[in-house]
Amino acid sequence: MALVRLEFEPPLAALTLARPARHNSLVPELLRDLLAALAAVRARPEARALILQAEGRSFSTGGDLRGFQDHQADLAGYAHELVGLLNEAILALADLPIPSVAAVHGQVTGGALGLVLAADLVLVAPAGTFTPYYATVGFSPDGGWTAMLPAVIGPRRAAAALLLDQAITAEHAVAWGLAERCVPAADLAAEARAAARRLAGLAPGSLRRARLLLRGAGLAERLEAERAQFLAQLATPEARRGLQRFLEARPA
Repeated sequence: MALVRLEFEPPLAALTLARPARHNSLVPELLRDLLAALAAVRARPEARALILQAEGRSFSTGGDLRGFQDHQADLAGYAHELVGLLNEAILALADLPIPSVAAVHGQVTGGALGLVLAADLVLVAPAGTFTPYYATVGFSPDGGWTAMLPAVIGPRRAAAALLLDQAITAEHAVAWGLAERCVPAADLAAEARAAARRLAGLAPGSLRRARLLLRGAGLAERLEAERAQFLAQLATPEARRGLQRFLEARPA
């Protein structure tokens, strides 16, 4: 079963993360499905705007730590693949020729933040939170926490979130520019759809050039630097111990 659901209703396309039993946590299979879905969106000229959303209680809790546990025999190879696929998905979403709206409810943790940062507009429900968890587990940041977030909310705020492992609430996300506005959970899907329809009705060439200029250069290199540091930290005893403690505290 596909872990990402793709629906077309021209002029809109909608991508739904569909691994709710695991809080839409990221594994290679989900990221490959996401990349295939983004390629399918790119191939549909009638699609003029994209909605990115998720099933279940969380938007996404980042990399599935059980996946790391299941690949102890080749942890570096697994992490290299997982973070590489995440970086590809972030870049594919940011590079789409059409604008995107992320509808965020519940938790966003770890590398899943990159999917939100790659969207052009972000709507968040009041219970939405954005939490790194890297310093708690003992991993190094990925998913744009250093490559993208400081430019959005400011380097000091990004540093505080990462170094103190603090959650960014929906209220702060709006105040700091991570999200456009906070929307009641019951209205989130409809508001995201309305925003996407608004984007779909505007001049596509103008939007495409504005998004290109806003994104700037060098994102792929910054994301690759995150992957390199992630792999280096993962090889340390600190990371191995932290992963084991985290998993023991959270039974399957």
